[in-house]
Amino acid sequence: MAIYKVTVATGDMVEAGTNNSISITLVGSHGESRQTTVSFLFLSGKEKSLSVHCGQDLGPIVLIRLHKRRLFLEDAWFCKEVRVTAPNGTLYRFPCYQWLEGVTTVEVREGSGKKLVDDKLQILKEHRSQELAARQEAYRWKNFAPGWPRCLNVDSIFELDSNIQFSRIRANNFTGFLIFQGASHFLSGFLLRRTSWNSLDEMRTIFSRTQGRDIGGCLVCCPLS
Repeated sequence: MAIYKVTVATGDMVEAGTNNSISITLVGSHGESRQTTVSFLFLSGKEKSLSVHCGQDLGPIVLIRLHKRRLFLEDAWFCKEVRVTAPNGTLYRFPCYQWLEGVTTVEVREGSGKKLVDDKLQILKEHRSQELAARQEAYRWKNFAPGWPRCLNVDSIFELDSNIQFSRIRANNFTGFLIFQGASHFLSGFLLRRTSWNSLDEMRTIFSRTQGRDIGGCLVCCPLS
């Protein structure tokens, strides 16, 4: 009997958690585990730990399968990463960083960088081929008009996978950031200013109040009197 310690981490953004069923399968060079349920409830920014019992040692863990199943209502889940500790203490990391939607199974390779020639196992070769085919299907190109740059061959962004779209969550975060920066500049006297700056020292006084904050890498130039 070989026991593997598994930790599944959910992303910390809003709505990253789910109340759908999530299970996992470990795939090693010597075999794979049975599908094991992780949990029926995941909270944003939290981790779930479990033990996966196998009849034999699976060898080096090369990939995992994450299975998502709806219970009653669809509830998308954002998986951050999965960590697997083998019986001999070896730690394997599987960075995921993607949304799982609907009834689906996602395969994630072990996190160490590998080239095509490093894929000795047939299952890894098949995984690479399937991943390449999926990317080619997702990123099809067309000519919008003669002489224009090529663009994605879709009629709407909603035809794209949620991991490609500029999601509503990202948009809300971006909007909140703009509101925060706008309020900061308003309170510091930068916005609605109707007169020119009197000196560089005055500009330093205004912007010193926002030092250490990320203002999106933008430099605003105003005339000096």
